[in-house]
Amino acid sequence: MNAPAVRSNPYTQGIARFVSGLRYEDIPQEVIARIKLLILDSLGCALFGAALPWSRILIDTLGAVDTTRGCTVWGTDRMLSAPHAALANGALVQSFELDDVHRVGVLHVGAVTLPSVLAVAELHPGLTGRDFLTACVAGYEIGPRVGKCMGQEHIGQGWHSGATVGVFSACAAAASALKLSADQGVHALGIAGTQASGLMAAQFGAMVKRMHAGRAAQSGLYGALLAANGFTGIIDLFENEYGGFCTTFSASLDSFDRRELTSGLGTHWETMGIALKFFSCVGSNHTTLDALRNMQAHHLFGADDVQQIVVHGSRVTVDHVGWPYQPEGLTSAQLNLPYCIAVLLLDGDVFVDQFTEALVADPRRIAVSRLVAVKEDPAITARGKTYRHMVRVEVNLKDGTRLEETVESPRGSEHSFADAATVIDKFRKLTARRIGDAQIERIIETVMEVEKETTSSRLAGLLATGGLGAI
Repeated sequence: MNAPAVRSNPYTQGIARFVSGLRYEDIPQEVIARIKLLILDSLGCALFGAALPWSRILIDTLGAVDTTRGCTVWGTDRMLSAPHAALANGALVQSFELDDVHRVGVLHVGAVTLPSVLAVAELHPGLTGRDFLTACVAGYEIGPRVGKCMGQEHIGQGWHSGATVGVFSACAAAASALKLSADQGVHALGIAGTQASGLMAAQFGAMVKRMHAGRAAQSGLYGALLAANGFTGIIDLFENEYGGFCTTFSASLDSFDRRELTSGLGTHWETMGIALKFFSCVGSNHTTLDALRNMQAHHLFGADDVQQIVVHGSRVTVDHVGWPYQPEGLTSAQLNLPYCIAVLLLDGDVFVDQFTEALVADPRRIAVSRLVAVKEDPAITARGKTYRHMVRVEVNLKDGTRLEETVESPRGSEHSFADAATVIDKFRKLTARRIGDAQIERIIETVMEVEKETTSSRLAGLLATGGLGAI
């Protein structure tokens, strides 16, 4: 009888070895400084989102079936079991299209990473601030690499990468926090990866889109917790050609690049490639909004002056955000580019106050959105995933003026990352609606100096309403 074939797993094993071997001292200080700002931004998004209707439905539903008081639901006085808290908190970060994005990896990284790490922190109070930061970096490094491996075609095929790719950020972070061995990490990835799912059709008005990040955070946490106790997963998750992650989620044998999974691990830091949002809408819309603001700075115009706007972008941009707007709910409004252009032209900003249920079907906004056409520019598509958000925007005004602006990456991107003061200002604006000034400042101070904490569970306690009393 022939011996069974050896199942080769250099990429799955390579990721697991990186995660298990990563130490705080290995991480460059610029990465530590950057990830603190990324963490603070995600927490601000979550605290704002805790009062939104879909967040309340989710938290109330989970609370009705889970009376465990183990882990904090951020921005509330509720506590749930670790997996349910991860589900809720991931949904809170993603609740209003305000959170970070790795543009090339097509992933909202904080929403899937932080809920799993802080759940582990509350389960294991011995997790220090340095351990916490190390675990966060592990998660912020791995998820984007899986996204880069799969390429923009992954989302183009209808998979919501925040949900599918996100499980690997959550798993890597939790595995690091639990100090899993490389062998355990392989199984954790194999457990998390088989739970990956999420459909882009959720963007057309469904509340469930907000929940995708939470499910990814929960699945990644399950992977690490189960592997820690000896549960086994798919050991060649990325390599297997029948039913493996890469082949199944690309429906091909060659439209992905496994080299992206481990290339530069420990020397090239994907954390530095994560962008922040300063508009309350999907990241694919931001370059166009920046282009319009740039044009308005040199030639003042508003909605009444516009004859037509044409946005030339990648194929993925057209498919993702360029459809003719229909009033199907806030999710659809925040993801639709013509609608968001109308909001900017009419209101002068595209932030939280511009998106309410009452405005989704506003006839004026809909009328202005009809002046916008979103078209593929094959030359932009050909430039690949690094330029996925690049746009060339043409504005034709009623007086015959023609304006044009090209933007490759948005404000807050890795190419023009915001300074600490700007990130902190956004955090204060969002959280002032939910918690008091003293608690806001304590969270900022704790995050910015978290490496000094002897137990990172203190941060989780601060995220509860009335969190000052929890410490």
